[in-house]
Amino acid sequence: MRCFVGIRLHDIIITPGASLSFRQELAVDRLNFPAVVEYIQPPVGEGVIRNEAEAVTLYGEIRCRMRCVCDLCTAEFECDKIVPLNVPIAVNEQDEDNPDYFPLEGEELDITELLETCFILEMDSRFLCQEDCKGLCPRCGVNLNHGSCNCKPDTDPRLAVLEQLLDDKH
Repeated sequence: MRCFVGIRLHDIIITPGASLSFRQELAVDRLNFPAVVEYIQPPVGEGVIRNEAEAVTLYGEIRCRMRCVCDLCTAEFECDKIVPLNVPIAVNEQDEDNPDYFPLEGEELDITELLETCFILEMDSRFLCQEDCKGLCPRCGVNLNHGSCNCKPDTDPRLAVLEQLLDDKH
């Protein structure tokens, strides 16, 4: 269950140049991803909300540390996730229909919903323990990052007859 954490923006909306700092930890029970085993350090959003020439924008970042499972070799690894934030807030009626703007509820910003949305949208679709992960051998299951296996490479079926001829001569 998500709890509403509202930040009242009335003073920022009516005062050009005004700003307000924020810091909000996110509940990890709403941030379930198949490859994330656990959050070592839960996601925390931190930054400032500013009125710049009658445009209200949230700036900052979300940081966390996760233990994940590699999509290719199934090894567990730790990684840091940093999500930069630059989110325009809909304070005018014409902004409310723009999908690039985050809506207000009255004059309150649901900071939890905004941060969760940004975190989910920026989550990786693929988790790799290293950029050049070699994965597992499809035959024996050996982690190819730790060395090669003794499996023979697959023979092209079009060349199978030739391979049989070579095997007969030995």
